Amino acid sequence: MANILALVEHRQGTIRDITYELLTYGRKLAEKMDGKLTGVILGHNTGDFTESVKKHAHRVVVADHEVFKDFNAETYQHALADIIQKENPFLTLIGNTAFGIDLCPALATQLGVPFTTDCIGVEIADKKVRVTRQLYDGKMDAHVYLSEGPSYMLTLRSGTCAAEEGNLTADIQKIEASITSQPDYKKFVEYIEAAVGDVDITKADVLVGVGRGIKEQANMSMIEDFAKAIGGVVACSRPIVDANWLPKDRQVGSSGKTVKPKLYIAVGISGAFQHIAGMKNADTIIAINKDPNAPIFNEADYGIVEDLFKVVPALKNKIMEMKQ
Repeated sequence: MANILALVEHRQGTIRDITYELLTYGRKLAEKMDGKLTGVILGHNTGDFTESVKKHAHRVVVADHEVFKDFNAETYQHALADIIQKENPFLTLIGNTAFGIDLCPALATQLGVPFTTDCIGVEIADKKVRVTRQLYDGKMDAHVYLSEGPSYMLTLRSGTCAAEEGNLTADIQKIEASITSQPDYKKFVEYIEAAVGDVDITKADVLVGVGRGIKEQANMSMIEDFAKAIGGVVACSRPIVDANWLPKDRQVGSSGKTVKPKLYIAVGISGAFQHIAGMKNADTIIAINKDPNAPIFNEADYGIVEDLFKVVPALKNKIMEMKQ
């Protein structure tokens, strides 16, 4: 039996989506190895968190203390190191988020366990851990074996696994916090939220994502008109934001927003993994790109290999014709 531990990530009183992806992935891995999944909650006033998580794990360990209300890598590292040493899991899963990247390397180093970050796949066979990571902006997958150790740790990229509804009833174990104050050298101060724009792309049912294939700012009006015709909202990949053609709050990807619309149309987007991470869980993905080898086609449900300047106006005209 090989047990797996997964960290529950929360922010400002809300469990983050990556948590349910981790729990789904961890549960499947554990069951393949005839093991159990344990969720770990470090927080304050954690009753709602526990209720939300208990159907996704076989067991939940809860440390409830004011020191865990907001994330601090130092307090989390201290508490998790204590839990991991007691639980002795085969594998610890943490989200590949700003929190996880801050926490995982230092924690693994302290415990002396093999680890890696930003994984998009995990295989376990004969007590060996093989992970899949992407190289060269997602153009190549690397299969990496972790060095042999008593336990393993990794961060899993958002979007690797779609969150599934759980049907378990976890045993809840409440434990005392092993640390009760933030260290003087590193304290949580406050959250500073980015300014909210006029459109929230995370709530749109239809998104038209535009990338560097649009060539110049003057062509953005064509995308705006197309999005309006299909009742959608314009989003973008990072190069469009870097060029100041759209504001930061329209960016989709690992350094932007994660979206889950009913329809995502990627126009002139090659499909770097940073962008894919933000939109791969859309219900339907349509890609328009003249490069047949563009990585975006690996994620698309439907693909059009053609010049976007021919396709987009034709689609818009056909849609307007059908509406009339």
